[in-house]
Amino acid sequence: MAIPVTWPQILSWRLRRQFVSSPCEGGPEAVARRLCGVQAQVASSAQLAVAVRSARPAPGAVDRALWADRTLAKTWIMRGTLHLVPADTLPDYCAVLATVRFWEKGSWQRGHGVTAGEIAAILDTVPRILGDRPLTREELVEAVVSATGDDHLRDALGSGWGALLKPLSRLGQLCYGPPRDGRVTFVAPRAWLPGWPAALPPPEEAGARVVRAFLAAHGPATPAMLDGWLFGGVARKALLKGWFRDLAPELVEVETEDGLRLQALAEHLDDLAATRPADEVHLLPGFDPYILGAPRTLEPLIPPAAKPKVSRQAGWISPVVLHQGRVAGVWKPEAGRVELDLFEDVPQTRLAAATARIETLLETANTPA
Repeated sequence: MAIPVTWPQILSWRLRRQFVSSPCEGGPEAVARRLCGVQAQVASSAQLAVAVRSARPAPGAVDRALWADRTLAKTWIMRGTLHLVPADTLPDYCAVLATVRFWEKGSWQRGHGVTAGEIAAILDTVPRILGDRPLTREELVEAVVSATGDDHLRDALGSGWGALLKPLSRLGQLCYGPPRDGRVTFVAPRAWLPGWPAALPPPEEAGARVVRAFLAAHGPATPAMLDGWLFGGVARKALLKGWFRDLAPELVEVETEDGLRLQALAEHLDDLAATRPADEVHLLPGFDPYILGAPRTLEPLIPPAAKPKVSRQAGWISPVVLHQGRVAGVWKPEAGRVELDLFEDVPQTRLAAATARIETLLETANTPA
């Protein structure tokens, strides 16, 4: 029998679990671990997503975790987008995502102007070139062309959004290194990240850990919700159901007021059931994990009329204003100040406090570390 819960309970619980209403006492690595990664297509949004969840945000903290401590890794991972991920959990995400090998499809190869043989050559050559010495994309491309003798790969690898490098990131063979003169660099995780395993873990074991971590921050959820967040909705249903089945002894089923049945971790059930909706207001940056971890069609989170302003063209996710965990507006920074576009009435005192906090964080972000 499914246990009844309400969406206001779930959203309030997620806010607390994701360090929005209860900030994290740890550093960027602890935030990224709880969130199952922080999308970093826009670096400033990722830094703000970490800062707004930190009890003591500090300028340069993300960069130190990435390039000095190496407790965070930056790479193309969930949905093929750039993320900040704890270095010691990246092997699990790679093992899971490598089960969907889009680069082996002829349609994908034709769409990117390469042959199956050229893809195989890239996957074979890059791991032999990359180590702990950061290489710019131009340096990596020239090294691949020199090693393979295939001059066509120069244009193929140097164009687009790194499409031909993304398979390597999924296989755990490539991640970002520290930027050099404003240009991105790449390194091999095995040489760059402390404690990198000799081989990726078995996907069934990694899958159970990823499901557990996802439910601990973005739950309760369904396998389809996990698929949308992790794979972009293209994973085999049998694969997803298998991970949930393997985790069944740790799961309970809950049912929302609109009749949706979701899976939750049993260890969190009492806390979830005891959660009461809070009259909170929060401002979150663009591409925030709180929004990305849920379907954009989830009406209790994003009202249908608000969706076009939240989920925009080309996959752009706007900064949002939350009231009681629900999107009540969007915002944008203008010269260090917040410009609001509200869809619903929001308590003004709480809104002013949330706005002031974000403006302080925006100012801090422009302060040298």
